[in-house]
Amino acid sequence: MKLLAALVLGLVAFAAHAAPPHVVVGSKAFTESIILGDIAADLAREAGATVTHRRELGGTRVVWDALVRGDIDIYAAYTGTLAREIFAGEHVPDRRAALARALARHHIRMGPPLGFNNTYALGMASDVARRLGIHTVSDLKRYPDLRFGFSNEFMDRADGWPGLKGAYNLPQTDVRGLEHALAYRALAAGAIDVTDVYSTDANILYYHLRLLRDDRQYFPDYRAVFLYRADLARRAPKVVERIEDFANRISTDDMRRMNAAVKLHGRADTAVAAQFIGQPAEVEADFWDRLAQRTGEHLYLVGLSLAAAILIAIPLGIAAARWRLAGQAILAVVGIAQTIPALALLVFMIPLLGIGGPPAMLALFLYSLLPIVRNTHAGLIDIDPALAESAQALGLSPFARLRLVELPLALRPILAGIKTAAVINIGTATLAALIGAGGYGQPILTGIRLASVPLILEGAVPAALLALVVQGLFEVAERLLGPHRTSGRSGQP
Repeated sequence: MKLLAALVLGLVAFAAHAAPPHVVVGSKAFTESIILGDIAADLAREAGATVTHRRELGGTRVVWDALVRGDIDIYAAYTGTLAREIFAGEHVPDRRAALARALARHHIRMGPPLGFNNTYALGMASDVARRLGIHTVSDLKRYPDLRFGFSNEFMDRADGWPGLKGAYNLPQTDVRGLEHALAYRALAAGAIDVTDVYSTDANILYYHLRLLRDDRQYFPDYRAVFLYRADLARRAPKVVERIEDFANRISTDDMRRMNAAVKLHGRADTAVAAQFIGQPAEVEADFWDRLAQRTGEHLYLVGLSLAAAILIAIPLGIAAARWRLAGQAILAVVGIAQTIPALALLVFMIPLLGIGGPPAMLALFLYSLLPIVRNTHAGLIDIDPALAESAQALGLSPFARLRLVELPLALRPILAGIKTAAVINIGTATLAALIGAGGYGQPILTGIRLASVPLILEGAVPAALLALVVQGLFEVAERLLGPHRTSGRSGQP
């Protein structure tokens, strides 16, 4: 027996050793981060690993928290972001040794510089800047009525608008946050006057922008580096070795050209990254394969969250109808969950469950509760009291009355509540792509980033059609399964 156990353990250890390591790469929701993520993924594959690239995971904090938790293994960061955002308040100098020590406290290591500095800058349309005589950030103080439109992340970052405003004592009050890809369109259309840009952004030339000189040197260097988990050196040493060898390989011009190839010329991120490091590009899935994958992911998110909500919400609705005080509390609690903005709720779940499907499904589950609880409660309290009294006179137990009389009579409003929850879930689930859960939101996010209407429609149209199909199926079910009943409020016998 001992020999057999030793043999089994040996085989398991051999299989674990023989299997290629699996590496998860993360990237933020802008083109350069995704290209660098694809480069990291290609380097890991060169080193013999299997790779998953979780794209467009939102802002810096989302990706950083995912790395610390172990949801991802590698992502591309910038030294200025580490000093001013990740370690804001810790007074960590923007120097490699100091940053490495701060990262080590979180069991994170920093690879060598990739070779380019992608610093922040403020940009204006060249003709507007020329007409107003604006060349530096300090010049903006002369024009308090200028309209500023910054990326949402820049609006809140420690090295973004709050610090910049204080450093330059800028007087502007018309300052709004918006999706970064849309800011360029707003600038070109004259809807805003100033936005934040990255020095490697291909849109600078495309939109004929003037970069304002940072005359007070507010923005630090943003040297691109790969961050990776310390335990990756044990799990995939060849991957770490390949990452460490990839030093100073990308110049500022290289990065700007790669960004332009994706943003301006419509090439795939994966193809651009593969070409840069001399690898053959992976064959992209065609439209129908992508649609099948996204549909499966979306149905998985919506189906599991809705099924869990039905199992919990119907008993809560029954309890709310049985006990008045408890019912008020139940309806109040599920109502509060419904008022939390969907994106905020998704982000709140990340510290508890990480990224991907679990936090998305929990958020969708919470959003599904109110319509089902409310309709179950309303359906039960609206039953004709005479029918309830008749069932009681027949000697049926409370559970039998509920099962045989009350729930069948309340079935139509209950189904209507489930239908409402399902339709809400289908739309809300598109936001789950922001935390790596996939679904129809993935092509929508990519389409917004690349200003590609066909990609946006690739996610938006199937989501709308799925909502219509689900609504139609539930309406048919309401007609077939829900008995007509007499309301106790109608005054009829």
